Amino acid sequence: MQEFLISAKPDLQAVREAWLKMLARERRLSALTVEAYERDTRQFFQFLTGHCGGAPGISDIRELRPADLRAFMAFRRSGGAGARTLGRGLAAIRSFLRHLERRGLVNAAGAAALRAPRQPKSLPKPLTASDARRVVSSGEQLAEEPWIAARNAAVLTLLYGSGLRISEALGLHGSDLSGDGDTVLRITGKGGKTRLVPVLPIAMQAVAEYRRLCPYDLDRKALLFRGARGGPLNPAIIQREMQKLRGALNLPDTATPHALRHSFATHLLGRGGDLRTIQELLGHASLSTTQVYTGVDTARLLEIYEAAHPRA
Repeated sequence: MQEFLISAKPDLQAVREAWLKMLARERRLSALTVEAYERDTRQFFQFLTGHCGGAPGISDIRELRPADLRAFMAFRRSGGAGARTLGRGLAAIRSFLRHLERRGLVNAAGAAALRAPRQPKSLPKPLTASDARRVVSSGEQLAEEPWIAARNAAVLTLLYGSGLRISEALGLHGSDLSGDGDTVLRITGKGGKTRLVPVLPIAMQAVAEYRRLCPYDLDRKALLFRGARGGPLNPAIIQREMQKLRGALNLPDTATPHALRHSFATHLLGRGGDLRTIQELLGHASLSTTQVYTGVDTARLLEIYEAAHPRA
């Protein structure tokens, strides 16, 4: 891509700078994410400079058609950008155009209608044991309200300590983990499959601290984890908190809430847990699913085989 000294007119540059500052200060995206969005939009402006015959301004952005966006994606693809890079770049442009639309400057419908490149399927990578402990620590939580910080720590601890899906953790009721000697949860997962999941003392302590600080009445029949206004806790809230933790703790983008469940299984296997037990704990219908999910390699399978088979 040809580099231009001036890739956008002052009005467009000014509104982009305001958008980037908003991402960092109000939405609290990590510095790396903001840097990536800055780079993606700068590359888009540079493409438009050559595509339109001059540095673009807000009036040029207003006149963009889906065909212009597709031309940019094709240009980036021809330069070797993969599906993930293209998808992130499109997300950055959409975010910027929505920012302009909220201010009445453009119509972002064209970008919204453009389909993102199909992403290759991959399993979440597990966190290291030390990183997982930092993520679930109450002292590392970033929420200013103590009860919300305690809530986030409790949810994340259940994902890592018991291997729950986020939907399963947020589906718990006030009668669950009440401290009345209940160290095992009965979880109904995908396909209505029910399983028993042990709960570590540290998870019980995290939930107890959340109960102590929560300003709402945690009725036994109502949902245990609440949003800031007392309603059901939305999974997107926990996902955003994990995103903030990634930036604060310098974790990779693969550190997601679901990666904590993956880490639970992987760390159990690494400490000698057998696949069949892990399968039951995760609620998988087949052992092959668990084998792929936990990232078992041939060497580890041979180690288990040689240790267990009577003729090995």
